[in-house]
Order: sequence, then C-alpha cells, then structure tokens
Amino acid sequence: MRTNIIRHETMMVSYDVVNGWTVVEVDGDVDAHTAPMIREAVIRLVDEGHRHFVLDLGFVTFMDSMGLGVIVAITKRIREREGSLRIASVSGRILKIFDLIGMRESYEIYPSTPEATQSVPAPGSLAHWPHRSSH
Repeated sequence: MRTNIIRHETMMVSYDVVNGWTVVEVDGDVDAHTAPMIREAVIRLVDEGHRHFVLDLGFVTFMDSMGLGVIVAITKRIREREGSLRIASVSGRILKIFDLIGMRESYEIYPSTPEATQSVPAPGSLAHWPHRSSH
C-alpha cells in the first residue's frame, strides 16, 4: 500500500515496500526548495529501519544540482546502514545530467521500478560506492 510522506505544491513523495525494497516515488520538481524535504523523508525511513531503496524518478519534471545532492546525501546515509539503493524510471533529460557529472556509473539504474525490484536486496551493495560494484 502506497503511503504519502510529503505533499507540497510542486512535489509529492510516497513510498511502498515491494519484494524487500522500499520504493520511494518522487512526483514533481526536485530543487533547492524541495530537496531538503525529500532528504529528511528518506532519512526518516532509514531511521525507522528501511535499508534497501529504489528511488523512482519517473514523475520528476525538473531536477537541479540540489536534487542531485540529495541523492548523494541519502546514498551516504543508506550506505552507513549497509543498505542498498537503486534508481528507476529516470527520464532521458535527467539521465543526461547524471552522465554530465559522472553519477551514472555510481548507481544501479533501471528502466522501471518492476525491473529494479525484481531481485531481492543484497546487504552492503553500496560498500564500494561511489563506484558501481560488479554484480
């Protein structure tokens, strides 16, 4: 069952648990104003015991450097707890930003959330982050 954790005028965040993964779906703009809210919401989930995340960006309409920074910040927190993070449903425009700053190689990026959640999580998959570990 999907649970809304943030409702804002330009962005909404919800999550669901699928096959051991906490799927966090972001809908709207991820910018200097909304990124801190997203960071706090995900950190709250980590503090509640969630360890393995899929960040679904399929409904993100805009992302700036603060949005990319929040991904790095939550990755660090998840890594501290020996969790894992996959990114799903990234638009071509946002994927290009990932490429430009070299983030694409640091993350497991999946075309869709069902593909990202197909296999169960493996603890410690971020052990070699920021460089992708070999499967």
